[in-house]
Amino acid sequence: MQRITTENTALKQRVRQLTADNRTLDERLKAARPNLRFQDRRIAALEARLADALC
Repeated sequence: MQRITTENTALKQRVRQLTADNRTLDERLKAARPNLRFQDRRIAALEARLADALC
């Protein structure tokens, strides 16, 4: 009984840690998406300028 209680406590702590890690990664992903969209638009603009310069 004691071993199971100890394992259960350890597993609950691991779940809390994984949940916190997941939340942190989710926040980073949400922040990265707008940055990626900005970079995509910037690259498209630079490609258009380059194409105009070559023509």
